Amino acid sequence: MHNDTHVAAVRKFAAVCAILEKYEYKPEKLVPILQQVQEEYRYLPEDVMAYIATALRISPARVYGVATFYSHFALEPKGKYVIKVCDGTACHVKGSNPLLKEIRGKLSLGAKQHTTNDLLFTLETVSCLGACGIAPVVVVNEEVHSLMTPGKTAAMIDAIIGKEMVEDEQHA
Repeated sequence: MHNDTHVAAVRKFAAVCAILEKYEYKPEKLVPILQQVQEEYRYLPEDVMAYIATALRISPARVYGVATFYSHFALEPKGKYVIKVCDGTACHVKGSNPLLKEIRGKLSLGAKQHTTNDLLFTLETVSCLGACGIAPVVVVNEEVHSLMTPGKTAAMIDAIIGKEMVEDEQHA
């Protein structure tokens, strides 16, 4: 029975298998394996971690332990665009809270919600980005935006949404 769910599952695990093969199914390569899996899916799905444990012949607890030990790993889906707002002392004093409020409102994120329902954006706060001289700072994926205001932040989000809409139209 080849339904869409089955095809998606096969594709999902095919990518994991390729990563495992690249690292020759070596348990000592667990961290780089998890890094590549996260690059592929933008987080570490529970079923994929269980599959990795079985394939490497190690306990699921060990895989989960490594995944939760390193703050780099995400166990929940993240958006295509991860917005990090610095809330360190310099950024806080120079207005990072209004930026957070603007982003939450613009993306309709509740107090406990970090990722938009369409998985386009994830909002995170970080304690310091090491860019205090150009505070307040917002980083989108790897791109640093300095001296941000609520207006500049809203425009940045609108530009990303506009770019995504154009890409969607080109693929349609």
